[in-house]
This record gives sequence, C-alpha cells and structure tokens, in this order.
Amino acid sequence: MATYACFDEFLTNVKERSKDRALSTPPTHYLMTTSDEVVAIVLRTQSELSESSTRGVNWLDTQRHLLLEYNEEDRHSIPMTGNLVEY
Repeated sequence: MATYACFDEFLTNVKERSKDRALSTPPTHYLMTTSDEVVAIVLRTQSELSESSTRGVNWLDTQRHLLLEYNEEDRHSIPMTGNLVEY
C-alpha cells in the first residue's frame, strides 16, 4: 500500500517498470488503482513464476520508503495467486 503522499510517485515507478509487459501483444501486466492502493495483475507461465516473483519482491524492496505496512506478517504487499478464467 502506497503512502498517501507518495502514491503518485509509486504509481509512476510501477508503470515505468511494467511498461513493456503492459504494451506487449497480448498484454501480460495490468494495473488497477483504488484511492490508496495499486494492484498489479501479472500473467505468467508456471516456469516464469518463481524467478519473476523474486524479481518483483526485490524491486518492491527498493520502493519500501514509499509504502505503508499492512501488518507485521504481510509487510508492504499481499501477494495473491490464482487461475486465469477462460471463456
């Protein structure tokens, strides 16, 4: 969760980091925002998941000064994994 004062800076940083994947065909990275959160939706193959997740966490560590902690366990982000629903 981004701090209110740093929300725009964090969003700009996330957009810059994910721009290539967001503009790829098909896109593999989407961003959703609420008034105080940035939610990244990333599509990965199973073989990409571990390495890509590690890179993402390492990048978030560089952004820690812009983020609020959710709680002691989750810290600055709450990862979620799920299946893509196909129609």
